[in-house]
Amino acid sequence: MEDLKIIGQKAKVASRQLASLGVEKKNEILLAVADALETNAAAIKEANAKDLDRAKKNGMSAAMLDRLTLTDARIEGCATGLRQLADLEDPVGGLTQMKKRPNGLMIGYKKVPIGVIGIIYESRPNVTVDAFGLTFKSGNAVILRGGSDSIESNLKLCQIIRDTIKEHDFDENSISLISDTDRKYVDELMHMNEYVDLLIPRGGHGLIQRVVMNSTVPVIETGTGNCHIYVDASADFDMALDIIFNAKTQRIGVCNACESLVVDKSIAKEFIPRLVDRLETKNVEVRGDEFALACDKRIVPASDEDWGKEYLDYIISLKCSDNIDQAITHINKYNTGHSEAIITEDYKNSMKFTEEIDAAAVYVNASTRFTDGFEFGFGAEIGISTQKIHARGPMGLDALTTGKYVILGSGQVRK
Repeated sequence: MEDLKIIGQKAKVASRQLASLGVEKKNEILLAVADALETNAAAIKEANAKDLDRAKKNGMSAAMLDRLTLTDARIEGCATGLRQLADLEDPVGGLTQMKKRPNGLMIGYKKVPIGVIGIIYESRPNVTVDAFGLTFKSGNAVILRGGSDSIESNLKLCQIIRDTIKEHDFDENSISLISDTDRKYVDELMHMNEYVDLLIPRGGHGLIQRVVMNSTVPVIETGTGNCHIYVDASADFDMALDIIFNAKTQRIGVCNACESLVVDKSIAKEFIPRLVDRLETKNVEVRGDEFALACDKRIVPASDEDWGKEYLDYIISLKCSDNIDQAITHINKYNTGHSEAIITEDYKNSMKFTEEIDAAAVYVNASTRFTDGFEFGFGAEIGISTQKIHARGPMGLDALTTGKYVILGSGQVRK
């Protein structure tokens, strides 16, 4: 592997070229990469199989294996995401908010790329493609540091992307991959302020906190997901069961899966046995409070740790509440600022929930599984920010831009 500073220098040069690259050329390359991924699907799966074999030997959990796996459908999904990005408007360029001051100065605001973005992530190799597409379309160069679990997949994907960029007469250093998985390179990347303008960590709580607490490069935190669904007293039971089943069991190893439930006590005795019946079909263990335990003997006691836990497994916590205010208080205490949902037929309660819940995405009568850049129409996402900065929730193209003021004068001097 090249010295990391050399990688940084090359990325910085590429970022300056990208900043002025026309949208037609960007889209041409995005579409070409999408085609190349599908053409090379067999080679990608072959590389991915090496990662999967090693992961199975190391005892990786089913949820993490699912994150690691690249199927034909997922490769096609990556390609589709790139094509969607090509269809979107260029997020940079153009003066907006132009205002004339009393002294005649014209002051406008222009969206511009951030520069070089470093992304540190773990077992999901599709992040390699999503990260390239979003950073490239927004005019940023990217330095990727994936986990050791997915190194073969990432190397193959990055090679295909770089080769395609080069074939279209542009700087392949628009994307770079740190191929050595030694953790020392994460530490070095976190302190490369001269070359890296922003770091985005994606992965488990430990990785994210390590970057947030130790990086001197600015960081956007992508949080873990202890996502709740609150079943209000007025909820339609069939709707609630369908939504909970989808949010919990469609994919257990993702941050927008439902990990925690809150059920109004007035409906608990009738609703909870039906809920446990439904979740039993997927062998989901329900860990509940004393009120929930009294509603169904199949529920096991919850500990204090369960209320704030992201299981990424076939386990879910269940709290019973006296009313919506108590439910909101519980959710705001234990959530991770990711995605929260209410199932209700009461409009007043739905609006109260959306107003008072502190999270990046708040749902009424829908699954938390929709918190995703692709589902939101962004083409892909760079991560889901749980911070309260300009980028919150699924981060698409706009989140990867900054701005500068452009001032047009005619000889003005300040008095």
